[in-house]
Amino acid sequence: MSEAAFRQVTIVGLGLLGGSIGRAVQAHLPGVTVVGFDADAAVRAKARELGLAHTVAEKAAEAAQGSDLVILCVPVGAMGDAARALAPGLSQDAVISDVGSSKGSVARALAEALPGHHVIPAHPVAGTERSGPEAGFSSLFHNRWCIVTPPADADAAQVARLVAFWEALGARVETMEPDHHDLVLAVTSHLPHLIAYTIVGTASDLEEVTQSEVIKYSAGGFRDFTRIAASDPTMWRDVFLSNRDAVLEMLQRFTEDLTELQKAIRKGDGDTLFDHFARTRAIRRGIIEMGQDDARPDFGRSDHGGSK
Repeated sequence: MSEAAFRQVTIVGLGLLGGSIGRAVQAHLPGVTVVGFDADAAVRAKARELGLAHTVAEKAAEAAQGSDLVILCVPVGAMGDAARALAPGLSQDAVISDVGSSKGSVARALAEALPGHHVIPAHPVAGTERSGPEAGFSSLFHNRWCIVTPPADADAAQVARLVAFWEALGARVETMEPDHHDLVLAVTSHLPHLIAYTIVGTASDLEEVTQSEVIKYSAGGFRDFTRIAASDPTMWRDVFLSNRDAVLEMLQRFTEDLTELQKAIRKGDGDTLFDHFARTRAIRRGIIEMGQDDARPDFGRSDHGGSK
């Protein structure tokens, strides 16, 4: 890491992402001190047991003392409260960032809670369906995108330090305006989760009718939906509420496209269906070619297991 690097990193929220950052910093940046904090005493105890940080503080403000980078790994709806709890211990020169998957609302909440501080939101586009301190592993961010969304008046040197930090953890970093990020993620992440929750919920409602055959005969497509729908409900509730406008816009477009496919099926229009499926198949190939997933039937996920 360069001379401009961070010396001490505080991680607030020690679940999958916070725990993975703690492990990754210790694995890739051995000279950097990691301080952790979680509002849940049981999580703090487990984090100490697992060694997710060099020190796990008992209070948020105490955790922030002496750190030049503070990363909030809490649900997006809790960002403002978490930031206010940190404020008494923050250095004026510290960079405050986060890992939330909606950025416009987070940027506003952090700026309001911490006026005058260097607030530079970020979103590592990485994760699994597992949650909790045991779920983290040091390679979670390898070859995954981290989108940094600095405000217009952000200090360029501080942005560069944050970019270097994520690159050191193995991530590929892109900078983006917060509102554009929210629109992109609404279609690539938020809408797929909403669809998955809906389909799995529908299947659950059908269980009694089908005498448990939905689960017994689950095909690969449904199993992938259940993996997505097993994600942390608190986190995703907050994501949909905080990114409401972009999600609703993408949901409207999806509904219109779904209606067109419904018409094609009703009319027996095989050409329309084939053309649509051929076009979307190319998207899958592109994702694999960019190294953002695996072509194997299990998508390579058995290699990760959440235990590294």
